[in-house]
Formats: sequence, C-alpha cells, structure tokens
Amino acid sequence: MTAHRPTFAGTAPATLGARNLRRYLIGQLVSNTGTWMQRAAQDLLALHLTGNGGSAVGLLTALQFLPQTLFGLTGGVIADRFPKRRLLLITQTAMGVQSLLLGLLTITGAIALPSLYTLAVVLGTATAVDQPARNAFISELVERDGVPAAVSLNSAQFNVARILGPALAGLSVAAAGAGPVFLANTASYLAVLYGLVTIRTEELHAPRQPRPRDTRLADAFRHIAATPDLLLPIAVIGVVGTFGLNFQVTLALVSVTVFHTGAAAFGCLSAAYAAGSLIGALQGATRQQPPTGRRLILSVVVFGLLEAAVGLMPGYITFLALLVPTGVAAVTVTTTANALTQLSADPQMRGRIMSVYFLVLLGGTPLGAPLVGLVSDTLGARYSLVLGGLISAVAAPALLALVTARARRASLSGPLPVTEETLAGPPARPTGR
Repeated sequence: MTAHRPTFAGTAPATLGARNLRRYLIGQLVSNTGTWMQRAAQDLLALHLTGNGGSAVGLLTALQFLPQTLFGLTGGVIADRFPKRRLLLITQTAMGVQSLLLGLLTITGAIALPSLYTLAVVLGTATAVDQPARNAFISELVERDGVPAAVSLNSAQFNVARILGPALAGLSVAAAGAGPVFLANTASYLAVLYGLVTIRTEELHAPRQPRPRDTRLADAFRHIAATPDLLLPIAVIGVVGTFGLNFQVTLALVSVTVFHTGAAAFGCLSAAYAAGSLIGALQGATRQQPPTGRRLILSVVVFGLLEAAVGLMPGYITFLALLVPTGVAAVTVTTTANALTQLSADPQMRGRIMSVYFLVLLGGTPLGAPLVGLVSDTLGARYSLVLGGLISAVAAPALLALVTARARRASLSGPLPVTEETLAGPPARPTGR
C-alpha cells in the first residue's frame, strides 16, 4: 500500500484567520510602505546634497546593506537566543528612532552627507538583527501547515509595499520635500509596534528557548549540511540570488543601452516585474500542497528559461510583457525556498538558519552585480539576462543531483536525520508551544 502524503490546508483565507498573523502582516504592510518611501527619498536627498552625484547614492546603498552582510549571521544567533517578539520590539523601535532623526535633521536643514551616511549604517545594523528574527517569527504565528501560506502572504505584503512606497515617495518629495517622508516612515513603525504589542503570546507556536551555549552558529551549519531539505534550498537560492536575481541592475542596463528609453519607461519595466512578483506571492498563498525540493527545482528551471527569453525579446513592449510571468516565477522560487527552509529547520535553530538563507540570497549581489556589468560591457546587456537565466536553469537540477547523491552516500555510511525521500517534502513535526 502506498503512503498517502497529506495536503496542507493552510491556504491564505484559512491562514489569515490566525489573529496574530493578521495583525503582524497589517503592521508590516504599513511599515514596509514607509520604508520603501524612505529608501526612495533618501536617494533623492543624496542626489540633492551632491548635485546629482550618482556615486553618493551607490555609497549610501552600500553603507546601508554592508552591516547585513557583516553581522547577519550574528543576528541569527541573537534571534535564537532571545524571544523573537521582544527582539523585534527593540529593533523596530531603533529603526523608528533612526527615521525620526533623519526627518528632523532634514526638516531643520542640518542634514549633510556624513550624517546621512552614519544613519544609513545605523539602519543597516538594526536590520541585520531584525531580518532573521522577523522571518523566523512567521513560523511562530501559525500552525505548521499554515507556514507556506504565511510566507507567501508576507511576500505579498512586501511586494505591495514595494510598489506603493516609491510612488508615494515621489509624489511626497515633489510636494513637501524629503523631511516629511522620513517622518511619515517614523509614524509607520507605530503600526508594526502596535501589532507586536497586541499579539497574544499564549497563541504563539514558539520553541523552547535554548540556553546560550546551545545557540552556536557552527551547530546551524552542521544541521544544514546534514539535512538535504535545508541544504538544497539554501544552495539553490545562493546560485539564483547571485546569477539570476539581478533585475535591479539588468533592467536599468537594458532600458538605457538597448531600448534607449528614459526614467518613465524604466519605471514601467520595474512595475511590470513587481506586479508579477505580487501575483506570484498571491498564487503561493492559495497553494494547498506543501513545498518540496522537486517543486523548487522545477520553479527555478521555469524562472531561468523565462529570464533568458526576456533577454531575447526584440522590442520594448514584448520585453515588458514577459517581465510579468518572470516576476511570478521569481517569487515562486523565493517563497518555495523560504517555506521549505523554515519547515525543515530545527525550530530552536530557525533564526540562525534563516540568517544563513538570507546571507546566500543577498550576499551574492556584490559578486553577481559586477558580473552582470562585465557581461553587459562585453556581450551586450541582453546577454546578462540570457546567461543569468541559463545558469540558474542548469544549476538547479545539478544541485538536486548532487544533494541526492550525497544523501545516498550518507545513508550507506550511517543514519541521516532526514532521508533522501524527504526531498519530495518535509516531514511532519508536531506543533509545539
């Protein structure tokens, strides 16, 4: 008799029935919209302070994201060592204070590049601690079978904010300047803080708090190496993040060097990709089947082929149109990998494991972005998309084969915590409080 694999009942409507998740997502939507507004406004402010110096914007972005690369793994250790809700109250408050200081300095005319750069480092440092805790906390807000839908809904609110924030920032800066935008972002943190304060702690599905000596980073790496359902998504997302998910660079290159368009046309390309990302996140929230390794590989192959096809589109309209399904496929990849990682992780190591996940997802950008520029300069901007997509599509099945072979060898030499068969789906675990 064949074993029956249960389906996940945690679709979006059912998952949103969880009061804690609902309050958390609403707060995050408001706060993330404010964060995207601030990100756009501070770039405009940097340009204003330097007389349209593009290098200032690049340095500002680097300073904001550098702490996440340097301290992201430490943030994962902290997320496992302390209650995540309490930690998020601290980090979100710190971010709100940073935004308040930036707003006051700007409104009073006291803002200068050194203070702008310093506050960017402050925000990046707070984010390095906040991000692992914030993403691992999703799994504590719902039952286990609701985790995939919760991850997709979280991705959906992020993409809505990514669409609304820059648009609102552009209108607000034009009407009142950058200062009020920063103060609006400060106010937006009140929404997420209210959501965190009003969460019912007795309904959280939190693991037992480990002792400090049990929160070593090395233990998380050993757990990833010994668990195929963790090793596969983290390895795959590292490759895709480095070579395939560089649209912030490739779209600008293609828009300017191939289609010779202006800022408005580039904005339309970005909006098309973001719209596809939102559709993909909503689709993921309605999917009833649990995430599996093979589904992840299939989604990467589809994404890679679509990205390569986008690069070959002959005209601006066809290029823009194909960006929508490409955005759908890209978010399917990231939400599947994220959910598979969260479900397969030991709950007491989830913060550390999510910090590794985001390090390989975002840490490849400093390597991938220069490679995109080199390919664009050598072969043309189109081929940065074509090669990035083909590398992703070919690497994913290869990584599945390597992880499967490794699992076979390990099973012959001794018992594995997770067998090769779990590549078809993570094992069920009882939900603990």
